[in-house]
Amino acid sequence: MKKTECSPLTGHKSMPPTPSYLPPIETRRLQSRSLKPSDFDSWLPFFTERSGIVFWEGLPDDPRQACRDFFEKTFERYHHGTGGLQALLNKETGLLVGVCGLLIQEVVATSELEVAYSILPAHRLNGYATEAARACRDAAFAKGWARSLISIIHSKNVPSQRVAQKNGMQFEKKLVYKNNPVHIYRIRDVDYFNKILSYGVYERPK
Repeated sequence: MKKTECSPLTGHKSMPPTPSYLPPIETRRLQSRSLKPSDFDSWLPFFTERSGIVFWEGLPDDPRQACRDFFEKTFERYHHGTGGLQALLNKETGLLVGVCGLLIQEVVATSELEVAYSILPAHRLNGYATEAARACRDAAFAKGWARSLISIIHSKNVPSQRVAQKNGMQFEKKLVYKNNPVHIYRIRDVDYFNKILSYGVYERPK
């Protein structure tokens, strides 16, 4: 009998269900897959090197607990069909460089589809976040999953705000989300397709 892969995540097997939103993406340098419990140690530096979470308040002080909570929440999303972050791999090296995905979020009592992304500190400043965010955006609009997409970004997280802008999003408003001050960035399908169609890249989904 094949052994189940172990991890610091109690009760989870090595392969959680595939996220209901966003099939694996592939770009020139990156590809994604479902997050696995065996990715725990590779993702842990996001929490041990505090630059990964310097902006967000309310996370556990213990990096391993914060990482466990992250994985548990991701797998919960997979199981309940509310989207989920995927492991983002460098195609050349196979290394985990970050996570990206589409998340169903409740923002001011409204259901929104968020383009979310985080990159490990060691792999930042390589354009991975922009590359992954654009792939998520393209997939969401090509499949007709939402009329608009948002990104929820801490008000002090200027690098992530720049990624949202490079993803064609515009600043919409400020609010408090999960006890953190955030900026909401948005892109609407009509604006996206008008821009894309002007270059003749692809058509609106039927």
